[in-house]
Amino acid sequence: MIQLSRTLRVALIGVAIIGSATFAFADVKNYEFRLVEPTVKAGPDRTIAVKLVDKTTGKPVPEAVIFATRLDMAPDAMQEMATKVTAMPVTEPGVYRFKATFGMAGRWQLSLGAKVQGETGTVENKLVIQADQ
Repeated sequence: MIQLSRTLRVALIGVAIIGSATFAFADVKNYEFRLVEPTVKAGPDRTIAVKLVDKTTGKPVPEAVIFATRLDMAPDAMQEMATKVTAMPVTEPGVYRFKATFGMAGRWQLSLGAKVQGETGTVENKLVIQADQ
C-alpha cells in the first residue's frame, strides 16, 4: 500500500511538471500583425491600423512595444521610396495605428518589429498595403 501511494505521488508530480512545461513556453512565432484595412487612399496623413494577434487563440495582443517601423515601396521594386511613419495613441487593445504619407499609388510595405510582454524574441512582419488614387 505504501509503495502504491509513493508511485502515485511520483506519477502525479511527473504529470504536473510535464503539463506546466508545455504551457510555460510560448514562441514569438505564435504572434503576427494583420492589417485592419489592406487599402488606403494615396495622400498625406493617412492612418494605417494593424492588429497584433496570438495565432493560437486568435485573440488580440495588447501592450506590445513596437520599436521598429518602416514604410516603403519595396513590393514595387522601389525600396528607396520610403516615408516617415508616426505611431498614434492606442485606443483599442491589440490594435496599433500609424500615420504616414502615401506619396503615390501602388503597393507599400509596412515592416514592423515588436516585443510582446512576457516573451523573448521579436515579432517581425512585413505587410503589403495597396494605396489607390
